[in-house]
Amino acid sequence: MKTLFQYNWQVRDDWFSWCEDVPEDELLKARTGGVGGILKTLFHIVDVEYSWIRLLQGKAEFDESFEGYNSLEKVRDLSRRFHSEVQPFVMTWTSEMEFKDFTFEDGDKLKHGEIMRHVIAHEIHHIGQLSVWAREIAREPVTANLIDRGLFN
Repeated sequence: MKTLFQYNWQVRDDWFSWCEDVPEDELLKARTGGVGGILKTLFHIVDVEYSWIRLLQGKAEFDESFEGYNSLEKVRDLSRRFHSEVQPFVMTWTSEMEFKDFTFEDGDKLKHGEIMRHVIAHEIHHIGQLSVWAREIAREPVTANLIDRGLFN
């Protein structure tokens, strides 16, 4: 699981770099699907990862809107800031944590391992949407290939 988080972080950073050469109006443009656009989707990815990890740590969710982070640099900085808290949690993950219950306020329960895998799949899903939108503006998307990323060295 740690490897897939590292993969997502690398791909996310690649998307941030990709965005540097895209006009801001294209990054902010409303699009069909997802949460409505390239930069909003990157913000959403960062928000969801951080919020779920905070919940697993017994902390409050991140509860701010995109309007306060509506530039590439603001979303990238937010990702970096949140990463400094998320990474240690992910990298100290143990098999004992897999089946620990997370209980919602309404009493529903999920296992921590299920939530962690949801966070991974959530980002991968949205990366696919970014790839479609990249092609819509005649740009080559970031590769989603896990191979040759140095994750198994």
